[in-house]
Amino acid sequence: MTATHESAAEPGVSADEPQPAPGATPPRTPLVAKAAAELVGTAALVAVVVGSGIQATELSQDVGVQLLANSLATVFGLGVLITLLGPVSGAHFNPVVTLAEWWTARRAGAGVTAREAAVYVPAQIVGAIAGAVLADAMFGEPLVKWSTHDRSAGHLLLGEVVATAGLILLIFGLASTDRLRFAPVAVASYIGAAYWFTSSTSFANPAVTIGRAFTDTFAGIAPGSVAGFIGMQLVGAVVGLALVALIFLPGRGEAAQPAE
Repeated sequence: MTATHESAAEPGVSADEPQPAPGATPPRTPLVAKAAAELVGTAALVAVVVGSGIQATELSQDVGVQLLANSLATVFGLGVLITLLGPVSGAHFNPVVTLAEWWTARRAGAGVTAREAAVYVPAQIVGAIAGAVLADAMFGEPLVKWSTHDRSAGHLLLGEVVATAGLILLIFGLASTDRLRFAPVAVASYIGAAYWFTSSTSFANPAVTIGRAFTDTFAGIAPGSVAGFIGMQLVGAVVGLALVALIFLPGRGEAAQPAE
């Protein structure tokens, strides 16, 4: 879920040696390890989302309580996963984060390469589907049952634009200000808040959206609603990157100017 870099040189490393630039994923890690981290991390994230949704509906008939339980589990699970797997792959768990980092790296020269993005995205999608199936298995639900939860209304699509734009603004804003060390708490907190302040309950993730279509439970989304959600998530990513450029890049350019 994050674009990972180190904000300070490691002990014993000369400050004159080239350091990873903001947005760069961890160096010297084999691509197979990065792909595995993205697959396992996305699978675990979807298992948390779907599993906690099933558990919540079994424990309470109050929809507000169900959403509260679902959002809290997601906040804690996401924070742990980013902390654990961030040093390996950057803990994207999200195709729009991967594609946004690849896009920004085309000019900045640091971040995921096209080859890495081509591996990350399928790994995230496979992981998301596996996570939904795993959650269903743990609770005795049919392993694969298409969701009947329609989410095609226009106000829900607007919610996805807002949720995704905010997520991209947060992640790349942190990267622009060398504060990615706060990403586990910041990203998890944002997603938890967006569960409640967006009409769509903040999917903000194409892979998770696809995975949640495979389960006809509280967290599911009807297959017919998937394309609209993903389209709006891509729009949100573009809006988020535009906001990053507007808010953060001018300040960075001024800071780079020598003092007179």
